Amino acid sequence: MKVRIKRQASPVAEPYWETFIYQGPADNTVAGLLDDLNYRDDIVNEKGEAVPRISWECSCLQGMCGSCAMVINGTPALACETFLRDLKGDVITIEPLRKFTVISDLVTDRGVIAENLKTAGAYIRHFAPSTGKEYNHQYTAAKCLKCGLCLEVCPNYIRGKQFFGAAFANDCYLIASRNRDAKAAIHKAYDTHFATGCSKALSCMEVCPMHIPTIASIAKMNRAFSAPKQKETP
Repeated sequence: MKVRIKRQASPVAEPYWETFIYQGPADNTVAGLLDDLNYRDDIVNEKGEAVPRISWECSCLQGMCGSCAMVINGTPALACETFLRDLKGDVITIEPLRKFTVISDLVTDRGVIAENLKTAGAYIRHFAPSTGKEYNHQYTAAKCLKCGLCLEVCPNYIRGKQFFGAAFANDCYLIASRNRDAKAAIHKAYDTHFATGCSKALSCMEVCPMHIPTIASIAKMNRAFSAPKQKETP
């Protein structure tokens, strides 16, 4: 099996493609494949040339941290949850997330996700417990790994622009549902950095490794911030 990896030595270096040969089991994950390539005594490419080890990130290897997010055969996914047996063809193509700054090879800087929260002033302030009816969705929305896969597939997200994407929408819901005092500030942030830019493509939900129903967060935010209807006068 051939493995094509898009490599880049540093943020300012030119990217290039390099091909490797993998002869391990098909029951392995892409994360396991990268481990196999990296931990040989000598790492060589398809031509037998000695090359630097492949840079990539991982932590839990159980789909719980989001560190190993990358683009595999054109689809953004977690390397630890993508099995080789599920990939079509004899060539696997792996590249870094394209909407984030590449640090080295498959490692990208996703710090912009946290920076966007600070830019928008989206933080909890004084915590106030919500009603029990919100607990289930709060728990689900709080599972966000900040892996960046939702931003990678979003047709509306462009780095440096004011639209912050699905991860931001879920965080806004969590804050608004836990602190009514923050409602006005969060409403403005949500409207500016999400509501006015989202086209409801919902591709974010298709790739989310935690299966967060962002559409439910959107509906709850719209309901919370919609103007109350005026009673008709006779």
